Amino acid sequence: MTRSIRVAVIGAGVAGLCAARELQTEGHQVVVFEKLDRLGGTWVYDPNIESDPLGLDPNREIVNGNIYSSLRANLPRQIMGFSDYPFSKRENGDPRTFPCHEEVLWFLNKFAEDFGLAELTRFNSEIVRVGRVGGRREEWLVEFRTRGSDSVSRESFGAVVVCSGNFIEPEVPPIAGIERWPGNQIHSHNYRVAQQFRGQVVVLIGYGASGFDISRDIATEAKEVHMAIRNPNVQVKKLENHKNIWQHMMIEQVYEDGTVAFQDGSLVRADTIFYCTGFRRHYPFLDTNGIVTVEENRVGPLYQHVFPPSLAPYLSFIGIPIKGLIFDTMELQSKWVARVLSGKVLLPNEEEMKASIENIYRQVEESGLPKQAAHFVRPHQIGYQNWLCAQIGLPPFEEWKQKMYNESLKNLVEMRDGYKDQWDDAYWEGVIKVGCCYYIISWFLLNLIQSNHYSFWMCSVLLKGISIIGEWTWSRIGGERTKSKTLLSKHALNSQGALKSETASSAKKQLVILTVSINFSR
Repeated sequence: MTRSIRVAVIGAGVAGLCAARELQTEGHQVVVFEKLDRLGGTWVYDPNIESDPLGLDPNREIVNGNIYSSLRANLPRQIMGFSDYPFSKRENGDPRTFPCHEEVLWFLNKFAEDFGLAELTRFNSEIVRVGRVGGRREEWLVEFRTRGSDSVSRESFGAVVVCSGNFIEPEVPPIAGIERWPGNQIHSHNYRVAQQFRGQVVVLIGYGASGFDISRDIATEAKEVHMAIRNPNVQVKKLENHKNIWQHMMIEQVYEDGTVAFQDGSLVRADTIFYCTGFRRHYPFLDTNGIVTVEENRVGPLYQHVFPPSLAPYLSFIGIPIKGLIFDTMELQSKWVARVLSGKVLLPNEEEMKASIENIYRQVEESGLPKQAAHFVRPHQIGYQNWLCAQIGLPPFEEWKQKMYNESLKNLVEMRDGYKDQWDDAYWEGVIKVGCCYYIISWFLLNLIQSNHYSFWMCSVLLKGISIIGEWTWSRIGGERTKSKTLLSKHALNSQGALKSETASSAKKQLVILTVSINFSR
């Protein structure tokens, strides 16, 4: 028997919109709380910056905006949509594969409009506290303050989904001598336009997506841009195709005369140190009596990055993993949460969930990685997403998306300037068409098996024929072939949770999904 729960969703960015739609689809009563006066979260551009450019002063007025004026998406639009709602081109919009931030915000608002999500949202509502009522995990009190009012309102909910984002509290690493260094310092959180660096020598720390893009952006105005990269194998050099960008090893120390010394021995007298060093996860409103904590940027304990075992399923988090195919991951997580709350999908018991979490923690520790690496699902993202698909009864994840993501990541790692405008759209359109056909066929065959109109073996014969056609199609568009043995091992590992079904019919269903995936993933 399914149940309907009154659910509070904290935040109306991508994660919050995904959660709201899936919860509403499952018949839950949804209220979304959003601090801003509009939807979009991170994708809302705010020209204002904080009084502290580093974002460290606890008394500063926090500005939620993180994006700068010229920002474009660092993922292709084809992997920034949802399973039934693609991020398509529109008339008079930005048609580029890597669109500007205004286009992404338009897409999110159109998505919200088409599913009536704005009507579920309390705008200008800042969350003050979220906590359990009487220690019960199935009853939560949400305290919030409406902008312009000093009074705090309170409402009770059966469950809370935290979708407040990961980009609020800047992470600023320590630098030897920084207390006496006379120059300017800024974190990317407070960067908007390049003109403020006109004629300056800028040292930029970090080389993720933001460091790559921002270095090129400010180089249009700055005299020199020197990138400090945390990679022992980095080549110290001036970048080709750029007259004023250099790359170095990390900063060793800074001095009172404005000099910045790098670990490679080079010296630069700089005007500004620019931190593209990420953010700390921060949930000041969440009161769980110490059950959920943030330790070295690891939120935990969370079963599969979503549920705290002792508070599940009535407290959950969407969007904790921030690397990879985040739109798809958020959508799958939201479907999972919605169906668990409705009773259609069951979680393991508390001890089993805790054991799973401890296993991940142990693997991270043995690998010598930082604690926050527990949330890095790449390079095994397809395994995580296929696991989520199996929980909610969907076919395996469309692998063309992972291939497209890997290609865009490769361009970034290899510092390929201009890759956003040199993307081979024709090739990827072919890949997508084939991948979508495979996905539809797998879903069709799955439903044939479930309806018992055709036997499993008859569908297998169909699969063989379709596989031959698929081989020919891939050869026509230049797709890479992968050995069946490798595919079998990979998909068996990715679907190991799905194949542990207790009923024969469910096992057969998952076997069909696995077989289709093996035949069609290239």
